[in-house]
Amino acid sequence: MFYREAGQFKSSYAADQQIFPIRQDRIGIAAILIAAFVAVPLFGNEYWFVAILIPFLIFALAALGLNILTGYAGQLSLGAAAFMAVGAYAAYNFQLRVDGIPILVSFICAGLTAAAVGIVFGLPSLRIKGFYLAVATLAAQFFIVWCLTKFPWLSNNSSSGVISAQRIIIFGHEFESAREKYLLVLCIVVLMAMMAKNMARSSIGRAWMAVRDMDVAAEVVGIRLMHTKLLAFAVSSFYCGVAGALYAFCYLGSVEPDGFSLDLSFKILFMIIVGGVGTILGSFLGAAFILLLPIFLNVTLPWIAELLHLPINGATVSHIETMVFGALIMFFLIIEPHGLARLWQIGKEKLRLWPFPH
Repeated sequence: MFYREAGQFKSSYAADQQIFPIRQDRIGIAAILIAAFVAVPLFGNEYWFVAILIPFLIFALAALGLNILTGYAGQLSLGAAAFMAVGAYAAYNFQLRVDGIPILVSFICAGLTAAAVGIVFGLPSLRIKGFYLAVATLAAQFFIVWCLTKFPWLSNNSSSGVISAQRIIIFGHEFESAREKYLLVLCIVVLMAMMAKNMARSSIGRAWMAVRDMDVAAEVVGIRLMHTKLLAFAVSSFYCGVAGALYAFCYLGSVEPDGFSLDLSFKILFMIIVGGVGTILGSFLGAAFILLLPIFLNVTLPWIAELLHLPINGATVSHIETMVFGALIMFFLIIEPHGLARLWQIGKEKLRLWPFPH
């Protein structure tokens, strides 16, 4: 009743090829964008922007990049944080060493630098795949962090490798407040998410999925494996590089090589596993789950302990939070291995038939 395509006829190729061909989807996306661009800046406070919304958008963008590589192209990678580090340090160096370069151009160049590095570390995918490829990309994680530490030129001769991001000035306006940085990050993430959605529906996305499902059959029907796999690495690394630049300039302001550790790569990998591998929506749902659930548990667990008069200190609450967080991840993966995006898809299918029995 609420989610049916009955009566929505397509009378042209353009209408049939819309990103959101169903009217309800267009209304829902429009409502979300209006809320994100209008309601949130009006009613959000500093804590929401700095601690929740900006990191959520940045990690959703990084997860989207990894999902392109792992979910759509089927190439397992454990180096997402390393490519974020390349983007962060590249944007810093472009701003530092190229006079007058616009900050948005620095972000694009940072993404292109990360894409070039991703192609180099994607070369093993031409010979190996699966867990062996994951180990090969793991080398990128350690090698890139080692380079950022051992080559002082990359951090402007900082002994510890720590860099402080420059000011964000666009068309003469300096983005100082958290609200302005949130809007900047939101615009970039929405634009790149739409680009990813279009790529997934194009011949490029179909080639990625063909290689993911069976690379031998894909090669037989004329898909160039080398070109397709390296393009997936390049696009994925570009997204992670832009996310790394936003991570340094719009979120932390100051980053160090050890901040882009293997733990961060696993965190991004968990986002796409929980959210849904091979879906654009899953990247956002997974980022929301991984980032917001610990905050929710950190707030509710002390309240429950106080309500029940339990003698629980802060350290115990932290341990319980970790246990509950891990248990919920396992629960979701057991109930629906295809992630939260699949649960949303099932919900939409039930809405198509409601209130009839099914």
